[in-house]
Amino acid sequence: MSNIVILGAQWGDESKGKLTDVFAEHADVVARYQGGDNAGHTIVLGEKTFILHLIPSGILRPNTVNVIGNGVVINLETLFREIDGLQAQGVEVSSKNLKISDRAHLIMPYHKLVEQWEQMGSATKIGTTSRGIGPTYSDKMNRHAGIRVGDLLEFDHFQKKLDYNLETKADALQVGDVARHTLLETYYNYAERIAPYVTDTVAFMHETIAADKRILFEGAQGTMLDIDFGTYPYVTSSNCTAGAVCTGLGIGPKVIGEVLGVSKAYVTRVGGGPFPTEMPPDLDEEIRDIGKEYGATTQRPRRCGWLDLVALRYATQINGLTAIALTKLDVFDTLADLQVCVAYRYKGKETTTFPSSLKVLEECEPVYETLPGWQQPLTEARSAEDIPQRTKDYIKYVADYLNVRIPIISVGPDRNQIVVLGAPLW
Repeated sequence: MSNIVILGAQWGDESKGKLTDVFAEHADVVARYQGGDNAGHTIVLGEKTFILHLIPSGILRPNTVNVIGNGVVINLETLFREIDGLQAQGVEVSSKNLKISDRAHLIMPYHKLVEQWEQMGSATKIGTTSRGIGPTYSDKMNRHAGIRVGDLLEFDHFQKKLDYNLETKADALQVGDVARHTLLETYYNYAERIAPYVTDTVAFMHETIAADKRILFEGAQGTMLDIDFGTYPYVTSSNCTAGAVCTGLGIGPKVIGEVLGVSKAYVTRVGGGPFPTEMPPDLDEEIRDIGKEYGATTQRPRRCGWLDLVALRYATQINGLTAIALTKLDVFDTLADLQVCVAYRYKGKETTTFPSSLKVLEECEPVYETLPGWQQPLTEARSAEDIPQRTKDYIKYVADYLNVRIPIISVGPDRNQIVVLGAPLW
């Protein structure tokens, strides 16, 4: 079987959740491998809208098993609220279709306070979601401080780790009130509730592989937010790229068959950091309104920019993309001309290499090619024959520049607003 990785090829918010939901119809397992509840995957099913932060998007498919891997950091309050919300909408969530790694680390309430404390003393305003993601990953690497899901099931051990953290983080915790006895009571109840879901997911994944079942690997955030390869320090705290599939789930690279990068027909990003193709304010606002570009997790307005092929080719190289899904093409339906960034100009010279230096990136000017818009509505398109020629030309231009095929596009938020242009991945 050709197992597929679906990941963001930009700064996140590329409609990965919708694509995962579509592919999950044919998947036996959907496994998430990194990130925390700073992610927000929005899926529209008819009149219902589901926003998922931790649970994989395959949960909306009745025959799919969903895995939260060891590379994910878990806020249990968010997890249980998400489970309750799904069940209230008639979606089954049980130990049969949700498996949670005993090796995944826990986001504790004090992690949010530590993040606030760190932000107060930092000259760099990164623009985090303030959900304690970074401090949780820091504790994981610290080794002394990290608390894993499995620790909850050995509660005496959990209590010792909690005491260590409350003592060593005393300075940071002065900005808030963390009562030990309340935490112990809360997490004792959490331990009982999460126990049925806790699994050795490494063993489960390898049983799935041995049975030759189809696996969909779901990423959060996007390549340009990767802790190593993104626009550091304006990044998230985990690896969002394809290599994290292996470390976040305990599998080997040979298991991966296809790597599908999801990219909008334009670019958005939330928070601070250089953004070479950012649109002028009036067009930025127009695209934001048409595309409903507000964060699914925080509702923060997203900054909008023209499609950046320099950054997208960089993402293609890092992830080894075998295909790209181009989403939100319908947002461009009314525009007469479309700009596409094909190079950067730095100190008078053109380059197509994405720089590692933020200072250099801030000084880069985009070099644009202008392509004609199609000025036709795409939202009703369901087959390649329904797509205007100028839209196909835009898609071909992007595919040729990247030397990667684009077999699937999205023309609206609903599950059925997908058009397959070439040979399907499955």
